[in-house]
Formats: sequence, C-alpha cells, structure tokens
Amino acid sequence: MSFLVFLLIGFAGGLLGGMGMGGGTVLIPLLTIFCGVEQRAAQGVCLLAFLPASALALSVHAKNGLIDAKGVWPVALAALIFSVLFSLIAVGIRGETLRRAFGLFLLALSAVELSRTLREGGRLTPLPGVRK
Repeated sequence: MSFLVFLLIGFAGGLLGGMGMGGGTVLIPLLTIFCGVEQRAAQGVCLLAFLPASALALSVHAKNGLIDAKGVWPVALAALIFSVLFSLIAVGIRGETLRRAFGLFLLALSAVELSRTLREGGRLTPLPGVRK
C-alpha cells in the first residue's frame, strides 16, 4: 500500500477526530477495508495515532472554552477503566469477531443518528448528481 493512501486515511481520521467526532470510526474501517490491515492492528494504530492528535485537539478546545470541567473527570475515569477492561477482553477475541462487532456498532450508530435527524425535522437530501 502506498504512503499516499495511508496519508489520506490519516487525514480523514484526523479531520473527524479534531472535530471531536471520533476519527476511529473512520480510521479503522478505512485501514481494514482499503489497506487490508487486520482488525486488531487497525485498532492499535488508531489508539496510537490519536494520542498526539487528541492532545492537540484538547488544547484547542480548552483554549476556546469548550470543555465542561465538571464533566471531565467522571467521563475520563470511566473511559480509562472500561478501555483497559475491554482491551483485555479484545485480546482473547478473534479478529473476525471484532470486525463484525465493530461493523454492528457502526450500523447501530448510523441508525440512531438517522432517527435523531428525522425526529428533529431534518431532511435527507440526495447526494449531488444522484437522481431521484
């Protein structure tokens, strides 16, 4: 796989991660589908790539007053505990099972977001160039 492909995938993940949207939801599927990276390795790359990216994004969001200090510690503590717990569990699960579980998670997330958009009166518009 060429360096340019990995660079573009990193760009897409960093773009979403910088906006606080969870770049891993893009980075992991792109690495596994387009680059043939095994699921566990893609998850590891994602975690490693977002250490510096999240530190930079955090400083920008903090500087702009976009962080609720009261909510940080409970969320961070729970995330830390469950990240360690489920990382230990994931080590014992086959890569294929992890890939399917992540795919189901993405489908469920998409369904929730679609439902919320429709409930809030949002309209779904076709992509440019797509005829009805």
